[in-house]
Parts: sequence; structure tokens; C-alpha cells
Amino acid sequence: MFMKNKIILYLLMFLYVITRIYAQEPQQPQPQVTTTEIQNTSPLVQIDLEDFEQAEDWKAYATSPIGETKTLKLVQRGEIRATDDENMVPPEGEALSVEVDPNNPNHILGIKTYFINRGFDRVEVKPPHEFIIKGKVRQFSIWVLGRNYRHTLYLKIRDYKGNFHKIRLGRLNFFGWRKFVVAVPGWVPQSTRFALIDKNLHFYSFFVESDVHEVGGEFYFYLDGFKTLVDKSELVYPGSEIKDNW
Repeated sequence: MFMKNKIILYLLMFLYVITRIYAQEPQQPQPQVTTTEIQNTSPLVQIDLEDFEQAEDWKAYATSPIGETKTLKLVQRGEIRATDDENMVPPEGEALSVEVDPNNPNHILGIKTYFINRGFDRVEVKPPHEFIIKGKVRQFSIWVLGRNYRHTLYLKIRDYKGNFHKIRLGRLNFFGWRKFVVAVPGWVPQSTRFALIDKNLHFYSFFVESDVHEVGGEFYFYLDGFKTLVDKSELVYPGSEIKDNW
């Protein structure tokens, strides 16, 4: 009986020592997926189409036979902040005014024109060449400085078939800056995963249509920070892992 109790005591002591040893071993940290890693796995990529730092070659064309129509690259004065949402501003360091950074200020594109025939006249603003956008375009965004006219701003894109599509951005009936964001309609033909030909969208121009209820005369508006959101998942195919960068 004494021997049996002694064996049980030894077993209990052994189990106690083993438990203490394992309790003191450091726990291995569990791998965590960071926000950056999640973003890096997203197929959506934001592309800067035009920051207007080299906008001298943009041209404006108007239907009105009178008045002056032209573009002008201007130094940004004052901050860019949405009048309809005070928390909406460009990314930090992207749009610094001449007051904040006099040596390297941000530039914007100004457009001046003249409307006489209400509801008919329009002005179109074109880059020196079309912007070819690789991938499936989900949306466009642009910062606009308005002078509270009811004219409407559009952008024009061309599909791979050569057909033009106009997408409404919004009315310019506000004072100050606003960021217009618009989704590309699903009926606009774009590239498919295993496309054998170029099916990319081309940005062609911005244009403003005069409002039938707005008084004619000189009209100004300003642009900055033209961007697009592209879905590049459709560019993944067997063999896409081999990069043409050698």
C-alpha cells in the first residue's frame, strides 16, 4: 500500500513539472493580415491621369462665334477643399498652394469661354493626345472650381470600337471646389480577360453644355487632380506572372 501511494505521488509530481515547463514556453504570435496587405491584394488601382503640372498644351474649343475661348495653367491660390464636405481634401502634399509652398506650388487648369445661345453653346477641353487607360475602368474623379453657373460638366471617352460616350459629372452651380466622382456605366464596352485585341477605354475630353435658363456671357471654370479607378484583375492570365521588365 505504501509503495502504491509513493508511485501515485511521483506521477503527480511529474505531471506538475511537465505542466510548468509548457506553461513557461513563449507563445508563437499568430500571423495577422494588415490593412496594407489587404489593400495590396485588391485588384482596384487608382491612376493619376493628369495633375495639370504640364497643361500648357490643353486646348479649348467653343461653339460660340463671339467672345474669347482659351485655357491657362495657373498657380493654385488658397486651399482645395470641397464646399459640400469640409473633410474632403486632396491627399496630403498633393495640392499645395503658392502660400504654403512658394517654391513648388500646385498648378490647375483654367478654362475661359463665352456662351451666347442658351442651351446650345458648349465648350470642349482636350489634352494634346488621348489617354489610353489599361484595365477595366470603374470610375473617374476630378476636382472642379465652380462660379455658381448651372452649366453641366461631362467627360467624353472613346471605346475600342471607335464610338464616343459622354458621362455626366454634374452641374457647376456652386461656389468653390468640389470633387466629382462618377462610375463608368456597365453598357460601355471595355476589355475582357482574354481579349485578343486592344479593348481599352480612351479619355478624349471634358466639355460643358450651357444651361437653357442661364444668362449668357463669359464663363470660367477650373480643373485639378484628374484620376481614374481601374480594375486590373482582368489582366491576370496564365503567364502574366512573367514580367516584361528585363
